[in-house]
Amino acid sequence: MAFLPITREDMKNRGWDELDFLYISGDAYVDHPSFGHAIITRLLESEGYRVGIVAQPDWRKDDDFLALGKPRLAVLISSGVIDSMVNHYTASKKPRSDDLYSPGGKSHRRPDRAVIVYTNKARQLFRDVPVIIGGIEASLRRFAHYDYWDDRVRRSILVDSKADLLIYGMGEKPILEIARYLSMGVPIKKIQNVRGTAFLARKEDLHGELRKFIDNSEDKPEKGYILLPSFEEVSTSKRKYAEAFMIQYNEQDPYTGSVLVQPHGDRFVAQNPPAYPLSEKEMDRIYSLPYERTYHPVYDKDGGVPAIEEVQFSITSHRGCYGGCSFCALNFHQGRIIQKRSQASIINEARKLTWLPGFKGYIHDVGGPTANFRNKACKKQEISGACKERQCLYPKPCKNLIVDHSEYLELLRKLREIPEIKKVFIRSGIRYDYLMLDKNDDFFVELCRHHVSGQLKVAPEHVVDRVLEKMGKPQREVYDRFVKKFYEINRKIGKEQYLVPYLISSHPGSDLNAAIELAEYLRDINYTPQQVQDFYPTPGTLSTCMFYTGLDPRTMKKVYVPRSPKEKAMQRALLQFRRKENYKLVYEALKLAHREDLIGYGRKCLIKPPANLSKNNLKKDSSKRKLKKAGKSRRKSSR
Repeated sequence: MAFLPITREDMKNRGWDELDFLYISGDAYVDHPSFGHAIITRLLESEGYRVGIVAQPDWRKDDDFLALGKPRLAVLISSGVIDSMVNHYTASKKPRSDDLYSPGGKSHRRPDRAVIVYTNKARQLFRDVPVIIGGIEASLRRFAHYDYWDDRVRRSILVDSKADLLIYGMGEKPILEIARYLSMGVPIKKIQNVRGTAFLARKEDLHGELRKFIDNSEDKPEKGYILLPSFEEVSTSKRKYAEAFMIQYNEQDPYTGSVLVQPHGDRFVAQNPPAYPLSEKEMDRIYSLPYERTYHPVYDKDGGVPAIEEVQFSITSHRGCYGGCSFCALNFHQGRIIQKRSQASIINEARKLTWLPGFKGYIHDVGGPTANFRNKACKKQEISGACKERQCLYPKPCKNLIVDHSEYLELLRKLREIPEIKKVFIRSGIRYDYLMLDKNDDFFVELCRHHVSGQLKVAPEHVVDRVLEKMGKPQREVYDRFVKKFYEINRKIGKEQYLVPYLISSHPGSDLNAAIELAEYLRDINYTPQQVQDFYPTPGTLSTCMFYTGLDPRTMKKVYVPRSPKEKAMQRALLQFRRKENYKLVYEALKLAHREDLIGYGRKCLIKPPANLSKNNLKKDSSKRKLKKAGKSRRKSSR
């Protein structure tokens, strides 16, 4: 099967003079199911639609956008796998020097806020053609949202982009339904009831039920509809912002979610409930479409597209995650309900991987957002969805949680039996608290024996319980038990393997004292992280809401937020306190927190004193501070 058309010549070779759908992507064209543009375009193709792709067009000119002509039904737009602002800037707002989703890994192949820029250009060039936006950037900006890069609340992306319709989450079901309506001649402005979509309209242009709800919302709220605080309210009141966010957060279940309406001036952003989960049969179909599983050959001259390297020999086994981490936006995108492929589908894909050029016997990953969440969390989710105001694992595991790794283990065993496969790794992350709930150790043992390449990456994120509480993560003692058991199992099976903990600095709730406590933990385990992720306030997460409002939206209580670049740099440096380049920041942090006990030559010290400060001077300096502190205490008591 050939790549989809990217030129008029490609269209001519297929006998096409016109497209049904034009897909504009901020990523290079990679025909692999890890890329949203590949899934959506192949799915439309399988339904008989003519689809072409314009990848990374030059937004400063018209030529690239017009390369395939005007489409018959719609223009589809996505910024790519990653939000364009996250793609361009680090957590400290510094420009990135590379882009894994671009040819040769070179940056600046897409604009900032790519969805808005592309959509405005499409509007200009294809005036009477419907424009539909989707992907992560559009999904997480569908309501008024805090924007870290502008440091303000921005309007819904529907307002700024002027798109006709927004598909949020995983868009397979919505796009096929919309395509059918458009093929039947239904005007795009009349398509207002499709699940998994959001749109912007004036009251007089809304469908009857929605218009009736808005007219009566103050006196008699209609069941199944919720009026959110307006853009004007959430952009001026942080409390209103937190309230609006929490309503959105709790209404993202396809079985119980309401229609959410947020006024923006004299217009309304309306979000229909999420699309229903894909069945196993539907998942199998999507992942069996005829992908080329690599980048388009037009990129050969640039050395290809680096992002393919990590996923080319990996397999997606499922979607969704019920982990509930505060800093993760999966609740707003893939959702909490697990949607899995059949074992037969996965095994068939594994066999196909062995035929690919460059395959050396290693499958790099078999998993999803969380590898060991292969099945739904409980029986209730099969029938009526996830609980609205309750998490599966936080703050304590739900009593109805089904803890069972046997089906996933069975799948891994079958994959290992394929003759051409030497090793099957798991790299997409193991949820260790769920693993520790399993009374059967078979999966844990086989994980260590067969599926770890010397190091297992895990994500405790922090070790201080008050910070973990804000993160929605299990308490430290759970991680400590996991670590102990991991090394016990490896000793028993005769392997020398290690854990690589993933850590976040400067998360809401983490002050300098918490960062120092984490540094002490790293000292005690004699580990220096190679990489530390500063908390990155991206749209659609609980943590970002905390960062902006200073409130935990779950409780509406105040939460400490590290904001200044200096404090964030200190917290990051503390996690890598052994590095010479971090000495000054660590020294300042310890002095600021009055933790001079950690500056010295003792076993418990994080750093040595400055070169110009001898041991004796350090003791004298410390004694002076103690006397000064004691003096202050005496003065206070005398009052």
